[in-house]
Amino acid sequence: MIISILFSVAIFQLTSNEINIHLKELQESLRVEFGFVPLRNDSLLINEATEASGRISIGLVYANFLIFITGGIGSFLLAKRTLRPIQEAHEAQSRFTSDASHELRTPLATMKAEIEVTLRDKQATESDLKQVLNSNLEEVEKLSRLSEMLLSLSRLDNDKLERTVVNLSDITQEVLRRYNLPPKRITVKTTAHSLVEGNEAALSELVAILVDNAIKYSPNDSLISITLARRNHHLALFEISNSGQGIERLKLPHIFDRFYRADTSRTKSYQKGYGLGLALAKKIVELHNGELSASSAPNHITRLTFLLPIIQ
Repeated sequence: MIISILFSVAIFQLTSNEINIHLKELQESLRVEFGFVPLRNDSLLINEATEASGRISIGLVYANFLIFITGGIGSFLLAKRTLRPIQEAHEAQSRFTSDASHELRTPLATMKAEIEVTLRDKQATESDLKQVLNSNLEEVEKLSRLSEMLLSLSRLDNDKLERTVVNLSDITQEVLRRYNLPPKRITVKTTAHSLVEGNEAALSELVAILVDNAIKYSPNDSLISITLARRNHHLALFEISNSGQGIERLKLPHIFDRFYRADTSRTKSYQKGYGLGLALAKKIVELHNGELSASSAPNHITRLTFLLPIIQ
């Protein structure tokens, strides 16, 4: 607005001077042509100049008012649009800190309570002490897993991955060998070679997260299916599907958020995850210029699919 007002003042001064010059030239031409003798303070000249300056000033006032309204509204909308990602990042960071604190506090509180109860029990036997130690060891393992996941996310946020030629089919078979599952629990179907350029350790972690997620949220006697194929001749497709409880449509877009779980209850014994696995999986896929998506419905098949650029 300051720039607009300064320009308006300059325009007013230049235009007013130009009008006075033209009026004087017109008066001089009338004197030469028709013998008109102007007065020193010609009222007609003064009135015309004053009226023209008034019209110019009114026009500039309207123009500045219009600039103020449109500029204010436009600035507000653009500022709101610019600040939206910052606000979302701030909310995500606050939620991440709150959830991380909750996940860290729960096992620590459990360990503290068990130790305090055992110390107060003067009749505790060796068996009781071993039971407490085993329970504490389980909580320590949970904390270790959580720390590893947080470190992995932090490392992926700041590091650049070294890339080589990786075969997704070989990685999948290697990951499945880690699980002691019945032979028919997981089936793998490969319809095309899946050579991609990426970090082998990160892609192995990606496949392990998806396999672990499918095992965790499906019945023990259900079938998990993995498909390796091509899409549009230049993308490698990895799809894993499992039956189970499924995910509601409103919750589905948030499953890749950190610490988000479709079941908000944190007290169920079977809920062993921290809601970080799929967030880590999405980060790995994004670092490989790929795309990770999910489809599901309550009591239906849940599918997780990622696409990576293929090496021709």
